[in-house]
Amino acid sequence: MAAASPPASARTPTRNVVIKTEPEADEDLRICPEEVPFKRDPVVPLLAPVSGLQPLAWSQDHRLAVCTTSSVSMMELVCDVHSSQQELTLHRTCIPVPTEAPKLRVGPAAELAEAVGKFSSHPDPSVKQLFLADQVMNPSMGPLKGIKYASWSPLGCDSSGRCLLACLTLDHRLTIHNSHKRLEWNTLVNLTKRYGARLKERGYSKKDNKPPQADLQDFDELQRRFRMQTPLRMEWSSVYTTKQVQPDNSCKDTEMVLLAVLMENGDLVLWKFVLPYLSEADVTFYDIVESGVSRPSDLAWWEYENGERRMSGLIIGSEAGPVKIVPVSLAGVKGYFTLRHPVILWKECDELAVENLKCVPMIHPIQKSSCSLIVASRGCYVFWCLLLISPAGLNVHNSHVAGLHSLPVVSLAISQHGVAVYTCSLDGLMKKLTPTFTENTLIFKQEDLLQSESLSGRRIHGIAVSHNGAYCALASTPGMVGSHHPISRTYQVHFVALKTSEEAAALLLKSPAQNLYKTADLLDLVRWQVLKNKCIPAALLDEVDRKIQEVDSPYLWRFKLFLVRILYQSLQMPPTDHHWKPTHEENKVLVRDEEEEEGEGEEDEDKDDAPLLEVKQEEGNPEQQMEEVQAWINAVETHMMRENMKKVLGVVYLNTWITQNTSIPTCGLVEYLSRDGNDRGSEVLIGHIKNKMNKQTFSERCSLCQAVLPFSDHKQAVCKNGHIWLRCVLSYQACQTLTFRRCLLLDTISRLPQPEEWTKAKYAALGRISRFS
Repeated sequence: MAAASPPASARTPTRNVVIKTEPEADEDLRICPEEVPFKRDPVVPLLAPVSGLQPLAWSQDHRLAVCTTSSVSMMELVCDVHSSQQELTLHRTCIPVPTEAPKLRVGPAAELAEAVGKFSSHPDPSVKQLFLADQVMNPSMGPLKGIKYASWSPLGCDSSGRCLLACLTLDHRLTIHNSHKRLEWNTLVNLTKRYGARLKERGYSKKDNKPPQADLQDFDELQRRFRMQTPLRMEWSSVYTTKQVQPDNSCKDTEMVLLAVLMENGDLVLWKFVLPYLSEADVTFYDIVESGVSRPSDLAWWEYENGERRMSGLIIGSEAGPVKIVPVSLAGVKGYFTLRHPVILWKECDELAVENLKCVPMIHPIQKSSCSLIVASRGCYVFWCLLLISPAGLNVHNSHVAGLHSLPVVSLAISQHGVAVYTCSLDGLMKKLTPTFTENTLIFKQEDLLQSESLSGRRIHGIAVSHNGAYCALASTPGMVGSHHPISRTYQVHFVALKTSEEAAALLLKSPAQNLYKTADLLDLVRWQVLKNKCIPAALLDEVDRKIQEVDSPYLWRFKLFLVRILYQSLQMPPTDHHWKPTHEENKVLVRDEEEEEGEGEEDEDKDDAPLLEVKQEEGNPEQQMEEVQAWINAVETHMMRENMKKVLGVVYLNTWITQNTSIPTCGLVEYLSRDGNDRGSEVLIGHIKNKMNKQTFSERCSLCQAVLPFSDHKQAVCKNGHIWLRCVLSYQACQTLTFRRCLLLDTISRLPQPEEWTKAKYAALGRISRFS
């Protein structure tokens, strides 16, 4: 059945205003414009077929999760400043599927076995066929192996400030995972097991706590108990801040995140995670919401924020077609209001299943107010809904985008930074939809994405877009080969760049995050351009220097240091000889006349001298250039180091009352800053510090030999006995515990904060900068 066509206002708009959520690259930054999208290497092979309806998920910390029949394959995009390779640097790990099959508890084991025997041979064919075809209730079907769905939490949820991963297997096991030191994955909690135990304690009752009237011998009751604890989808909310009362009646701000789990019967189970996640005790049951949707298919969070008005809800899609928003009550969260009633976004039961449900916040360019764009795939069409909250109430504008694909849409991805919707169908065709606002409604600009030769004729199973919209990942298999299916299918993940290097540089310069790690996907495009051309674009460098003159921010200096370091890597010559390879040359001694040997030796010397001199002359310029770049790096590092030293001293001595418990090498920092007599700011700061210190000195000593550690270098400390310790970039104290944090961009380190020291307060003052980027 065909969906409703867009309204007349969408077909004949009176005025069009293209949304400007993404800053465009400046004209002076367009060095060598390229066509986008273009494919990036490498192509990553998968060891098992992909599984699930949405097999790809990209996190905010640049990790791609691929759902397969044997594991969740992880690919982390690493923007390495010490690598001269032009292809993408991907760090691969995986979470294997558990071997033991879970068992859902619906009642006593004896009653369940009796019910299974009864319904497997029931005289009524309608009841018997329903039971035998149900893979959840019928144990003879055997559990399916693989991953059904994966969902990433917002950034900063685990103990190291990264994302948590929720995994749902095909045998209905919902678990939460985190990575330990980027090498292994730990299973934190099994939510399916915990929810099953909670239902058993409540006697498998509904939200009203009324005990069920029937037992397991009733087919409807048996089906209800299985469906009420069978997860279909799960999605994370954003991070909320709540007030927590301490034992001394003081209030403390705590952060939490909610995980909404959509059950097969339409119930929404909410789990509360206290941040940062440390143990299983930080996960508690929050609430259960009865959506009233009998055949749910997909789930998404709707979060609205405009000034002091904030609302939150859950968008539920149905296999029959309707889409609705269910209110979620956020108790204790300041500023959040609750919807009074569910909001119907689409009410037609046209049997077009709602899949790939996404929601993204936007700013209406005409009304200058916050709004929400909701998109989903319904067969061959893309359903969209625009939500506007005005003083008159909630306004809902919805329609469908028709004519995109001739086959059903298998995957849909949305780029939140620079709103764009990407779709792909079974035949491998990809489309890009750009929203365009009119005075009354919304229309979409349609574009065909270019297909490279390596992707033509392949079947795409899913797509995902990186956090900042720089890359698109595609999971594909070979299509028809000569009108025949291939004998064996190979599953691969391709990476396609959606932006040019110039657009990425413009976005980095105007980034509101002011954090290189959070924009690592954009940063990798700039890195690839510098490595490919072996030079920093002059327009980009001039723009960075101009912005530094306007706003002297550490972010711009770190960006400039990154560019110079990548330039240094591009100038290095690749190694010609490998030290690990054995040499097969044999030393032979030839007996000749002394005169012949002397004559041949003189000729060989003459022959060898000329090319050596030529090589030295040719290599003179690259070596000189590398020395200049290295001096450039040292100059930028010195400037950043001095500014950071002044910031550390200012935070410690100008913003605190007690300075006796400080653990920074104050005298060494002061002496180091005093070497530059042209820095007026350092002189003023040092004068204030000396007046406040009252001639108190705190010597820093080596923990091995108790010798005084002189402050001769900002990166390391060396005592007179030769013990070497790295220095913390946050406090410049020597890290003598052998446990410290290292920047993911391989830039700096910091020691772990101690509760009794000022470092903990400094972490709170300077923000969570565990990546120092």
